[in-house]
Amino acid sequence: MNTSELKDFLDEKVIQYNNFDFIESDPVQIPHLFSIKEDIEIAGFLSATIAWGNRKMIIKNSHRMMDLMGNAPYDFVMSHTENDLQRLETFVHRTFNGQDFASFIRSLKHIYKNHGGLETIFTQDQSQGIETASTQSSIHQFKKIFFEIPHQYRTQKHISDPFNNSAAKRINMFLRWMIRQDNKGVDLGIWKGISPAALSCPLDVHSGNVARKLGLLNRKQNDGKALAELDLQLRILDSSDPVKYDFALFGLGVFEGF
Repeated sequence: MNTSELKDFLDEKVIQYNNFDFIESDPVQIPHLFSIKEDIEIAGFLSATIAWGNRKMIIKNSHRMMDLMGNAPYDFVMSHTENDLQRLETFVHRTFNGQDFASFIRSLKHIYKNHGGLETIFTQDQSQGIETASTQSSIHQFKKIFFEIPHQYRTQKHISDPFNNSAAKRINMFLRWMIRQDNKGVDLGIWKGISPAALSCPLDVHSGNVARKLGLLNRKQNDGKALAELDLQLRILDSSDPVKYDFALFGLGVFEGF
């Protein structure tokens, strides 16, 4: 396929998968449970954090996270006591355990209390002109702020750093949910201060394999360098909304076995 044919093919697949029916089988359903901005942000961030492995288990455990916070994530973050955090100790999703969960709650409180919230951190870095065509520097700065309070070293692995050549799939997915202006009702688009043009594709094994088969990606590892290569190609196809093609790549890989 030439570039024009490839764009037409992928645009059709975006239409096929970027629709309301997608929500019921995807962890994006978790932030959709809420209407308050801060609840949406926190629910999205936590569910994206554990978004690796079996999708049904991801969704099940994301619902359990919300239940453990009384289905009021922002209120829990801001008003929890250390005794409240003890109830999180039983939580586990793969290598993310109850101690990690409690550490995340403490860091989120620090961010909302002292840094103006999640959106402020990511938007501030963009407004300072640091890699304005990308959110990767913002992710790096966010991780530094997130772990500037006391925490267990093991918990750091649950937020990837693009500056360490990570594709940072989960946090890029979270940013897609928060920033992308989606007229199909899947991505929430509640953050207005960052352009969707700056977003990066949530690169994983499925989207990576499909991208290679379509000639969008040559690098064999799904790392930061591969993400930069894929981002460049997707921006050629649509410079204003490049990550819409995540729906096409993911759908082709997961649902069609492309």
